[in-house]
Amino acid sequence: MHIVIRSLTIALLIVTVSPPFIRAQDAEWKIGLARTKITPPQPVFMAGYASRNKPYESIHDDLYAKALVLEDKAGTRAALITTDLIGFAAEIARPLRERIAEKTGVPVKSVLINSSHTHTGPTLSLDPTPREGKSQADATRTVEYTNMLCTKIVEIAAEASGKLQPAKLSWNTGVVHFVMNRRESTTERGVILGVNPRGFADRSVPVLRIDDPSGKMLVVVCGAASHNTTLGGEVYDISADYAGHAQRQIEEQHPGAQAMFVLGCAGDANPYPRGTHEISLTHGKELAREVERVLTTKLQPVRGPLKTAFGEASLPLAAPPSREELEKRAAAKGGAMPWVAQQMLAKLQRGEKLPTTYECPLAVWQFGDDLTLVALSGEVVSDYVRMLEDALGPNRLWIAAYSNDVYGYLPSARVLREGGYETRGLYSGGIGLLAPDAQDVLVAKVRELAQAVGRKLPSGAQ
Repeated sequence: MHIVIRSLTIALLIVTVSPPFIRAQDAEWKIGLARTKITPPQPVFMAGYASRNKPYESIHDDLYAKALVLEDKAGTRAALITTDLIGFAAEIARPLRERIAEKTGVPVKSVLINSSHTHTGPTLSLDPTPREGKSQADATRTVEYTNMLCTKIVEIAAEASGKLQPAKLSWNTGVVHFVMNRRESTTERGVILGVNPRGFADRSVPVLRIDDPSGKMLVVVCGAASHNTTLGGEVYDISADYAGHAQRQIEEQHPGAQAMFVLGCAGDANPYPRGTHEISLTHGKELAREVERVLTTKLQPVRGPLKTAFGEASLPLAAPPSREELEKRAAAKGGAMPWVAQQMLAKLQRGEKLPTTYECPLAVWQFGDDLTLVALSGEVVSDYVRMLEDALGPNRLWIAAYSNDVYGYLPSARVLREGGYETRGLYSGGIGLLAPDAQDVLVAKVRELAQAVGRKLPSGAQ
């Protein structure tokens, strides 16, 4: 009798702690997965710090691109690509998304490319013109790498779309503590890149778990909202920084599963502390541990149908500086500001008018009534988390940034008023500085897209 009772007790415990079994034909979703290593095969210049003056010297840890294709019961598909890279400018991301759509059948509006914004990865460019002290050979190698990278990403997207399997989705949210607001106020220099423990930062860790019908985990998509800048400009080692370490830790704990990282509104947040590979690994372990903790909690089901919307917000640009001021900025050294000023001057010298708006891509994915994924482009400061929570409601909401076009910083009106590093302007495509009311235009467009996919919005929100 004792043996029978003990056996029943063990069986009940197994049922209690294991994810519920679902029949394949009853699965809400089908998913496909693929991945590829994207570590540059030969030394190229690195992205993220203007102080670097030579190609990378060694590989500390490899970089990856990963693909997840989702399909709901009605056959609606979407594709998420995550990458251990600085970010894709529009001139690279736009044709890449179109190629993915052509190869997979996923509508281009439903293709989302996110980057971890690691500052110890390769520069991306399709422009063979050398600049910023680089040789023609350096520029050529960067273009060759970028073309190879895009081809690899199209291949894994096609691979993932060709091997769909039944799946179940669930999610919850955790928190990490290494995310630090970096806008430090000083008496002499105004707002500098530093450490601001009192400043707002989004420390949430959204976690999406995807299981097969038996309850075995196939993939976990997780996020954080901190620059991948644990390592500084003096480092010439290729590394995915904390995001790469976290993904590797998760995959080691769940053999056969794929871990994917989606960066949040990290425009004004850095890891804390910073400086070494050991610290980067520590941050990665913290993130992985928190993901593991969340996976042990009662996750909320994520059901269909899947609805996606894509649009562009015409963000207003501020009136440009005088030609004299542009010449002064163009002659300065360091950062992206000289490059922005140089491009603006070049346009004026060609007799062209400077643009008055920048077309900022935005995407919203709605999973039934259970979850809304908002994908912003650019280096978005954390103020937008609060603004979008007010506009859309704070629950069942995942806010990502660095998606589809990393054109420069997206500051809030407050950040523009205070000044500092995040107000430097658009270093890709737009050629200008954003106006304070850009934030209102962006939030209104996101709200419009959220309404289009059926998110229930709070009454009275603007």
